[in-house]
Amino acid sequence: GLNFIDLMVRQGNIDNPPKTPLVPGFECSGIVEALGDSVKGFEIGDRVMAFVNYNAWAEVVCTPVEFVYKVPDDMSFSEAAAFPMNFVTAYMMLFEVANLREGMSVLVHSAGGGVGQAVAQLCSTIPNVTVFGTASSFKHEAIKDSVTHLFDRNADYVQEVKRISTDGVDVVLDCLCGENTGKGLSLLKPLGTYILYGSSNMVTGETKSFFSFAKSWWQVEKVNPIKLYEENKVIAGFSLLNLLFKQNRGGLIKGVMDKLLNLYNNKKIKPVVDSLWALEEVKEAMQRIHDRGNIGKLILDVEKAPTPLVS
Repeated sequence: GLNFIDLMVRQGNIDNPPKTPLVPGFECSGIVEALGDSVKGFEIGDRVMAFVNYNAWAEVVCTPVEFVYKVPDDMSFSEAAAFPMNFVTAYMMLFEVANLREGMSVLVHSAGGGVGQAVAQLCSTIPNVTVFGTASSFKHEAIKDSVTHLFDRNADYVQEVKRISTDGVDVVLDCLCGENTGKGLSLLKPLGTYILYGSSNMVTGETKSFFSFAKSWWQVEKVNPIKLYEENKVIAGFSLLNLLFKQNRGGLIKGVMDKLLNLYNNKKIKPVVDSLWALEEVKEAMQRIHDRGNIGKLILDVEKAPTPLVS
């Protein structure tokens, strides 16, 4: 799976970037080739998907058994590689952090991306949830059925949302960071939850400098705790990779994956795969995410031959 975090790793815009040379990537799917001595529940030849703390974009991957899950029979390898990061992130934000229930409303940015599409699908499993989404206008036709109200990402979505829902929304999921934080908080209903889960604005430029990155975060730092108290609002952060690899919550994630696979088997959710790329095409694949051209997930396929460039 190719994720926005991989672009941040490439540009060095993360805490403690690993020393080079490194193999990027945090999720993959494949076939079990070998097992550790004490591993139970898996056999050689099993079709699996897994979280990996780097090294996912390799032909052979090694990861602790607690991060590995069996792939349903009717799920393709490309769907399986598109599944873990996006759906676990979306599920945990909606149900573990924001406590999504019937009749609530959600605003999600980048509604056409992997997480955005997972959020929209999971919201549809709860009755009467209204989903407001922002996305580039050229994606609207393709994703208009997945959200209730869709806005151009460059438009004044605050006014658009308030026109439809005068008192705002219950949940804001923000991967943009920066100046959108104030807008998102202003849209929250009392007892609403604002979740910061990514910072895709950190890689908007070709050579995004650390100072513009710091300035973007500085906008977030201006949130006033007294104002949160007075307005009954919740602000939260979510990092799946930290939860998995720094905070040892693999067991919690396993329970979430079980619920998600149950939803998949009941045909309630299905990963959206944008495109498959050969490993040699990673530069072009990253550019597609960078330009926000994708609808759903980009996958690196180790068995795919590079596509010849057509003049």
